[in-house]
Amino acid sequence: MIRGVLGRKLGMLQVFDAAGEVIPVTVIKVGPCVVTQIRTKDRDGYEAVQIGFEEVAPRKLTKPQQGHLQPAGLLVRQLREFPAENIADHKVGDILHVDLFQVGQRVDVVGTTKGRGFAGVVKRHGFRGGPATHGQSDRLRAPGSIGGGTAPSRVWKGQRMAGHMGNERVTIQNLEVIEVIPEKNVLLVRGAVPGPRNGLLHVKHAIKAKRGAK
Repeated sequence: MIRGVLGRKLGMLQVFDAAGEVIPVTVIKVGPCVVTQIRTKDRDGYEAVQIGFEEVAPRKLTKPQQGHLQPAGLLVRQLREFPAENIADHKVGDILHVDLFQVGQRVDVVGTTKGRGFAGVVKRHGFRGGPATHGQSDRLRAPGSIGGGTAPSRVWKGQRMAGHMGNERVTIQNLEVIEVIPEKNVLLVRGAVPGPRNGLLHVKHAIKAKRGAK
């Protein structure tokens, strides 16, 4: 079985469990994904299943891309590779749906966070900033000292400073699958996942599943 599929983040909502407790969930449109290529050790040096997501018009793809996707019988926008327990279980043209997952299962979700542009240390790292009084006029959101002049007499590598924030790949691990809706290819997972609405997500079987975790 393949270890993951592609999807889109639809947003967040609340559901209620059997005890009436509120559970915050993220709604993910998972698949359908088509198998576009099988990677083998003999030919490629590793084993994996390449899948495609989101059907697209031919004019959106180059001729080489169309030729690569022709055996699958479907032109798609997104291509990714995932490992599989046994690649012999898959063949080019197979369609993967949300029923790969079950309620109660643990998954890892990979996405790209929202880009925040250039941000200062207060927003980017949660610094407290300088005092609001005692004569200061322009240091309220400043970082303060970034290194001593004598020791270490330089700025340490990795020092938290102002800079580009967001727009980076983030993985949230061990999210519980709350509900699976096969007729709509929708997956509900407990908690938040990275990225904006309609952001591309990788939904994978958890590699560090916690036993009995909530």
